[in-house]
Amino acid sequence: MRAAPRLGRTARQGLVRAALAARRRAYAPYSRFQVGAAVRAGSRIFHGANVENASYGLTLCAERIAITAAIVAGARRLDAIAVASATSPPTPPCGMCLQTMAEFARADLPVLLANLDGEIVEMTLGELLPRGFSNKYL
Repeated sequence: MRAAPRLGRTARQGLVRAALAARRRAYAPYSRFQVGAAVRAGSRIFHGANVENASYGLTLCAERIAITAAIVAGARRLDAIAVASATSPPTPPCGMCLQTMAEFARADLPVLLANLDGEIVEMTLGELLPRGFSNKYL
């Protein structure tokens, strides 16, 4: 499996901008906690926003929506992801989203966490999910 590419400044800023734009389209009438995500797969960027449901268990996270959009478009490897929220420090993905990332990326996947104030924290998937489940455990 190939290593995740290093993100240049322009690519990093573009991915964060895309996640912030997606955040504005979130449907969060219950929590008011809007999240946007942007996934880079090859030369393409896929967007997602959280979509809540009155039956909370049916709520979809922005990250999983963006990843699913990439997969449906034919991507099988993620190169980077940005997640945008309004919190400080920026909110990391939940465990379910991290595990979904692990299905389609290596531990060195760049994960950019951003907020409305311009704060950006860059981590890797491996830092956020150090012992994710994989097919080697099946």
